[in-house]
Amino acid sequence: MARAVMYDNIRRAGTVLASSALALPLMAMVAPGARAEGMPQLDFGNPYVIGQVVWGAGIFLVLYLLLSRSALPKVEKVLSLRRQTIETDLGIAHKAKTRADEAVADLHEARRKALADAQANVDKVVEEARLAAARQTEEMNARLATEIQDAETRIAQARGQALASVREISTTTAETLIHQLSGIAAPADFVTAKVGSAAAARGL
Repeated sequence: MARAVMYDNIRRAGTVLASSALALPLMAMVAPGARAEGMPQLDFGNPYVIGQVVWGAGIFLVLYLLLSRSALPKVEKVLSLRRQTIETDLGIAHKAKTRADEAVADLHEARRKALADAQANVDKVVEEARLAAARQTEEMNARLATEIQDAETRIAQARGQALASVREISTTTAETLIHQLSGIAAPADFVTAKVGSAAAARGL
């Protein structure tokens, strides 16, 4: 855009200069006797000066026409092509930046999703481990309860057997002591009943 404005300014300046160059011969023809003091170059009464002005104006006009019809359009074409190339490159750069931004956004989204999936997997593993530990604890508690119950049953049986043995030993000992002390054999039913009463009173 700036180069196009510069080209227009150059063309306008050339037009003004061409008009000025054409106006000089006219001024010379209007005032042939005019003479600038101390400046022979502007002595329009001298035919050489008029010829130089006319030739200069003609050469300038020819150069202006050549430039305006040949060189300047080529310059404008080059500037226009360069402007289009720059605009195309800028469009490509904007598209590339947009794709890069989209790729960065996709990368961030994938990273966030991966972190969420990893956290979900960790939570799942922790929950499965907790459930497995709870199941193992329940199984262990059930097994321990069964073993404790079996142990209590065995202890009760052993206690019963021990108490039966104690009553039997007590009955035998009582019969022996009665026989040794009195010389009389006490009835077995009587001794057994007394030993049983004594054991019941003591909670045996």
